[in-house]
Amino acid sequence: MPTRRFLLGSSAAAVALLIARPAMARKRQALKAPLPAKEIVPDPALTTPAESPVGPVNVNARWACVMDFETGATLMSKSADEHMPPSSLTKMMTAYIVFGMLKSGRLTLAQHLPVSEKAWRMQGSKMFVPLGETVEVGKLIQGMLIQSGNDACIVLAEGIAASEEQFVTLMNQMASRMKMENTHFTNCTGWPDPDHYMSARDTTILAMHLIRDYPEYYHFFSEKEFAFNHIKQGNRNTLVDKGLADGLKTGHTDAGGFGMCVSSDRHGRRVVVTLNGMTSMNVRARETARVLDWAFAEFETVTIFSKGDVVDHAPVWMGVEDNLPLVAPSDIRLTLPRNWRAHDHLSITYASPLIAPISAGQSCGALVFTAPGMKEIRLPLLADHAVARLGLLGRASRRLGFANGITQ
Repeated sequence: MPTRRFLLGSSAAAVALLIARPAMARKRQALKAPLPAKEIVPDPALTTPAESPVGPVNVNARWACVMDFETGATLMSKSADEHMPPSSLTKMMTAYIVFGMLKSGRLTLAQHLPVSEKAWRMQGSKMFVPLGETVEVGKLIQGMLIQSGNDACIVLAEGIAASEEQFVTLMNQMASRMKMENTHFTNCTGWPDPDHYMSARDTTILAMHLIRDYPEYYHFFSEKEFAFNHIKQGNRNTLVDKGLADGLKTGHTDAGGFGMCVSSDRHGRRVVVTLNGMTSMNVRARETARVLDWAFAEFETVTIFSKGDVVDHAPVWMGVEDNLPLVAPSDIRLTLPRNWRAHDHLSITYASPLIAPISAGQSCGALVFTAPGMKEIRLPLLADHAVARLGLLGRASRRLGFANGITQ
């Protein structure tokens, strides 16, 4: 780096320099003095607590949704129905369409699909598919889910639907069937687009469908690394790498921040967590792991009644029987805060009396569960057996104080 050196030509100049030194030192000190600290205003979207049945929960994410896999109970919600940029979380729907094609036999894992120039040129995260060659479907799935390869998504989309645009139509149709009401796809990768969005709740619903509908392919999400084209890449889901989760997907864009949708099964209970809008990869991993631990620690899934259990007896008017057992149609299992026994309230509601005739299995009432911070849960109760209506003789006997023609 070029420097300039000034030589003093006289003693007067030297004296002037000595006089100026204290002022220069003060100037240097002033330059080195710390600047006033800039006030950091926390992002209210990140600092606002999430809602839960056990009260507000701090979570360092802009969007959040946590659900119990078995019961579908929402355990945490933060702007869960708001449109958000989903980034590579989009690839979960791409995978769902691919898995459906595999299960129906319209595609096989060993089948080769051609790599177009569009796929080869695709930017962002890549598995580095070779232009003009073909790649096995199984490897493309690994590249899409482990390496988050945008190029792999394009190859799969074009191989299934001839174009990405037509594949996206399939994605939107499936989102509609799943009642993902705050989702719209414009591409199969999650590439930024203002018209491309999902919600945290929709993302969680999609994850639950993947686990429930295609368990035979779910293992792709839990593979820790994949090598293709002499390039080895690890699973971007660090919770999978640490054994804290067995899927599903991460994502990141400037607009949406860092996001993650994960699922974990602990002691036979599975929870699905979606967080998005976090500020870094470290925050993403830390917050998601913390929320997973919270969900398992704060809630339990319990059997309130088993299938066929008699919940109550309802009086019957003008029937051959005076009352009828009301039974649970199936196991009634609820995901509840661990202290639910101290705060819950169970009640039965039905039109009293029931009016004969009544068919076996007829819905005759409801079991109502309420607890602080939770939405009311209503579950049907069924007639244990049929109850015929009294004939004319039976009704007359009742009026005269007889039952079934026999004096009491």
